[in-house]
Amino acid sequence: MTMPYDLNDPKDRERAWQDFLWKDHGILRQKFHNLHEVGGGMWRSNQPSPQRLEALAEQGFKTILNIRGTQPGVCYYDLEKDACERLGLVMIDMPFGSREAPYVDRMQRAVKIFDEIAYPALIHCKSGADRAGIISVLFALTKLGLPYEEAIQHLSLKYLHVKAGKTGVLDHFFETYRQYNETTPIGFMDWVETVYDREVVQSSFMASWWGSFLTERVLRRE
Repeated sequence: MTMPYDLNDPKDRERAWQDFLWKDHGILRQKFHNLHEVGGGMWRSNQPSPQRLEALAEQGFKTILNIRGTQPGVCYYDLEKDACERLGLVMIDMPFGSREAPYVDRMQRAVKIFDEIAYPALIHCKSGADRAGIISVLFALTKLGLPYEEAIQHLSLKYLHVKAGKTGVLDHFFETYRQYNETTPIGFMDWVETVYDREVVQSSFMASWWGSFLTERVLRRE
């Protein structure tokens, strides 16, 4: 079992920081944050460092939505949890996958969380491209009430999302809704809860070989 870093020990905190920089590729996020406004007090980005969380707290942010999941003993998680507790930020673990059709119960929980949290809030995954994208689309559709064509833009190359690879299953999921809604108008969450068949959507998606090479081997997406 992985044990959390003892961040009260300066040497262990430094070890966690070095692991964050090099094992979690945090060095690439020191200057590039992939930070964008979703609307309604919601923002999206890649994995924030403790220093970035301090800056966000100073700017008045209240809530951090961690889409990477609950992973005690992993450098990014322990550092983020410690920083949020110290800064008075509410950190909510809301795991989603980037290479799988989303689960109904996870989407239902996310929509409920949108109604309960304090804003401004930040959605983040590792790169801010795929999982942050699906949550941003979900927020835009359910909380902001934006038209599909506008909401789906949160899954695009602008945010470094690659549709051709395995992460394209997220686009396939939303496209399945779009096609159904075109012939049988229905609200997004109504469709999710009464029509959506996760296994069918998952099995009907096929990633291109070059897209998979890009996301899995070159970008090494989580």
